[in-house]
Amino acid sequence: MFKNIGSKLTANQIWFGKSILFCGVTSYTITKYVWTDENQQKLTKILINNTIPTAKAFSTPDHGLHAPHYPFDHHGLTKTYDHSSLRRGYQVYKEVCSACHSMNLVAFRNLIGVTHTEAEVKALAGEYEYQDGPNDEGEMFTRPGKPSDYFPKPYPNEEAARKANGGALPPDLSCIARARHGEENYIFALLTGYSEPPAGVKLREGLHYNAYFPGGAISMARPIYDEQVEFEDGTPNTTSQITKDVATFLAWCSYPEHDERKRMGLKAIAMFTVLFGFSVWWKRFKWSYIKSKRILYKPSKKVDDV
Repeated sequence: MFKNIGSKLTANQIWFGKSILFCGVTSYTITKYVWTDENQQKLTKILINNTIPTAKAFSTPDHGLHAPHYPFDHHGLTKTYDHSSLRRGYQVYKEVCSACHSMNLVAFRNLIGVTHTEAEVKALAGEYEYQDGPNDEGEMFTRPGKPSDYFPKPYPNEEAARKANGGALPPDLSCIARARHGEENYIFALLTGYSEPPAGVKLREGLHYNAYFPGGAISMARPIYDEQVEFEDGTPNTTSQITKDVATFLAWCSYPEHDERKRMGLKAIAMFTVLFGFSVWWKRFKWSYIKSKRILYKPSKKVDDV
């Protein structure tokens, strides 16, 4: 009996010794060849760079000035787009911006009920010729535009656009407000931010100084001036008014659901307010009989010892 116990203890001791030896060899190997000082430094740098936020110097010339917050008509919880401004903004795009910039994601039909009536949209689309086909003879043909057509492109391809603009590619304006930090505030600041370069700043030929553009050098010349566009409703055609209208129009192109989203949000707030009030009443109703209970302790009568 005692012999078996001794053999079992010896086997356990051997197993324990092998475990210690294995752990020691593994630890030495990892420390010697894997977890070296050099690898520790690399891992530390990776952890610091990816987990710990670091403060970096901000360079205004490289990143551009931060656009201020302008009081657009549609800013605010209950505010919607000024549709007169949207109509004027489309006019500015058509007469000024469309010479270089495309809007591949906006169709004429999107303007119906927003800036123009259906008849006006049909007339606007009919001013342009679109290639269509093939016909019954297998040939392409041109036809007047329809409301289902998208805004026409100023250039047939990217190469032609770069050649006409000194190598720079004019961006598509369909979602330009959504794609820029500051959105319509940035657009307004950029279009009105042209100035002479400060002392010590030299621009190569074909570039223009704009403090709100990253790098300060922009290929697009100042596009908007006073009295450049004649508004049909008699609105003063100053630079700031023209820029404000086109910035509003570009914001609508990026967020066409803006008005509907706010309308649904107000409905949701009203509905949840009523439901919250009802839930408070229901809670008080269900718990009223519990919270109004009184628990009394009445000791039993003392019984004399027999």
